[in-house]
Amino acid sequence: MESLLLEIGTEEIPAGYIEPALQALSAALLKKMDDARIAHGEAKTFGTPRRLAVIVSDVALKQESVTSEVTGPPERVGFDEAGKPTIPAVKFAEKLGIHVNAIRISETPKGRYLTATITEKGLATKTILKTILPEVIGSLPFPKSMKWSDMNIMFARPIQTLLALLGESVIPFSMERLKSGRMTMGHPFMAPGKIKIESPDRYVEALESVHVLPDIQKRKQLVLNTVAFIAGGLGGKVQPDDDLTDIVTNLIEYPVPVAGSFDTKYLELPKEVLIMAMREHQKYFAVVDENQQLKPNFIAVNNTRAKNMELVAKGHERVLRARLEDAMFFFRTDLKIKLPDLVEKLKGVLFQAKLGSVYEKVLRVQKLVEFLADQTGQDDAAKKSASRAAWLCKADLVSHMVIEFPKLQGIMGRVYAKLEGESDSVATAIEEHYRPVYSGASLPETETGSLLAIADKMDSICGCFSAGLIPTGASDPYALRRQGIGVIQILQNMNFTSSLKGLIEKSVSLFGEQDADKIQEISGQVYMFLRDRISNMLSDEGFRKDVIMAVASVSVDNIPNLRKRVTALENMKNKQDFQPLAIAFKRAVNILKKAKDFHGKEVDPSFFEERCESALYDACRDVRRKVADYLLEGNFDRALLAISGLREPVDAFFDGVMVMADNQDVRDNRLALLSEVESLFKDIADFSRISV
Repeated sequence: MESLLLEIGTEEIPAGYIEPALQALSAALLKKMDDARIAHGEAKTFGTPRRLAVIVSDVALKQESVTSEVTGPPERVGFDEAGKPTIPAVKFAEKLGIHVNAIRISETPKGRYLTATITEKGLATKTILKTILPEVIGSLPFPKSMKWSDMNIMFARPIQTLLALLGESVIPFSMERLKSGRMTMGHPFMAPGKIKIESPDRYVEALESVHVLPDIQKRKQLVLNTVAFIAGGLGGKVQPDDDLTDIVTNLIEYPVPVAGSFDTKYLELPKEVLIMAMREHQKYFAVVDENQQLKPNFIAVNNTRAKNMELVAKGHERVLRARLEDAMFFFRTDLKIKLPDLVEKLKGVLFQAKLGSVYEKVLRVQKLVEFLADQTGQDDAAKKSASRAAWLCKADLVSHMVIEFPKLQGIMGRVYAKLEGESDSVATAIEEHYRPVYSGASLPETETGSLLAIADKMDSICGCFSAGLIPTGASDPYALRRQGIGVIQILQNMNFTSSLKGLIEKSVSLFGEQDADKIQEISGQVYMFLRDRISNMLSDEGFRKDVIMAVASVSVDNIPNLRKRVTALENMKNKQDFQPLAIAFKRAVNILKKAKDFHGKEVDPSFFEERCESALYDACRDVRRKVADYLLEGNFDRALLAISGLREPVDAFFDGVMVMADNQDVRDNRLALLSEVESLFKDIADFSRISV
């Protein structure tokens, strides 16, 4: 067993490319080795802006041998009447590389056939890797790839070196003019030039000796530790920023932090603006005091140690000063015009070619949020706040600050709204209405912000569906799936039980002049689209797919209610006596589906012929009262438990009578009784979709 090392040395790769590429590199290499029957241990990846590497431990020196049974022609074809091999038998042996005497006759389901056992001996791992490694390198995906020189290789950046070792031996292979070896690159400034790697086990140590930290987690921790130490020396601490930490870690090979400062006059700017100016373009860490207030300091992480670090700090300060001056100018300019005036400018901003301007979107969102406020039982003051927030929510898009820093949309709207005297509810909703900004991000925390976020996202979804811009399996350019998930999450989080169908129909109706049939058609498409999002979300959370389908097929109109129904049915399905209960109910549903001449009638006890009919009828009436109360409370566990009490009378009914009796009145009455049973759980789940 030996360790395998593959390193691809390159020109500087963008920070965001590195970790996804390493995951792909490891997965592709291990799959190729598995397919080639090369036994191996775990893989560990390493990466810097100038290298992608993977080390696989415990790699077998030969691939595993394979023994297999091969079937040839029938015995009657392979041997003549005297038992001598014929030409087909000889050809069969030659094909397998064995002597004809090694052929056996075996009984198979099709009769007696010629068979032989062959063993494919494993080749040397090193020989196989010569082919595998170039294929792995060529298969790595990047957001953007490039060619260079006169070569046809596609990669994120030009490849400079290829390092491939199995133990202490080089794995020789070529990719056009590039040839593998044991050389890699040191730090470009502190240790320029190439160094020799003797074995995979010495890879990390060798690179660290030339000021390269290839272990991403180790490099990241050093960034965090050194930056925190410097911040402590400034009398503060680093403003937490995981994303910035990840970016900085993958921009450098060795962290050399340095502190800088800026004029206190810039603290007049909103905190978010200062942080954005520092992190977005310069990748600087902000420093805060014990009260989380920004200090006039920052920390930059360099990729090299200069002789005069004070001079380096001055350079960073000079660059940041220019950024902050711009920000100060934009901020002061924005303060000269009020948000309501900026709303008028939205008339000139296109939302979507088929859906008009952002101003038109604002008008629709305002009407939709007022509708939603009524549906969720908001009082007049809350409705007024939601409407005002909707009117102002996109105004900052035409502010100088957001044009310069697009990621501040919503945030600057909140800042400007507060400065103009808008209520906390309105200002906060303006910022929150963009949430969640990505999968797993935080949701709006206030009711007004939640209402506005739902209205804004629903307008985008219904607008795109109205314009025929419906997502496909491979394309979702307007991120409608993400927005749909956001709507569902907010409805669930805020326990908004208002009708999803009603919300969709209202939103669709706001898009131009459409007849009732067209509104219903588009609303149905949106409803099914959101139903699929809900089903996928619940499946990702671990709920059984048949349970989700059984519940969702009944209704997803009430989102909090839906989750409760799924949870209750999942709990019920885990119980031992669920299977016979489900079988009984499915039988009732199936009989009703097949009874095409039954169109729903009231149960008439006078047509009962057996005691089991009246027993089931009485049990149904008793359970119906209980279920109605439990459903009113939203207690679906208790409702299902009550329904489960019908198992015995339902079983007795099926054992005691022939449902499809010859007498039409008796048959219809028994079908009506089964319909009563079915109606008990029709608001919870479709039991016919449950797998048992």
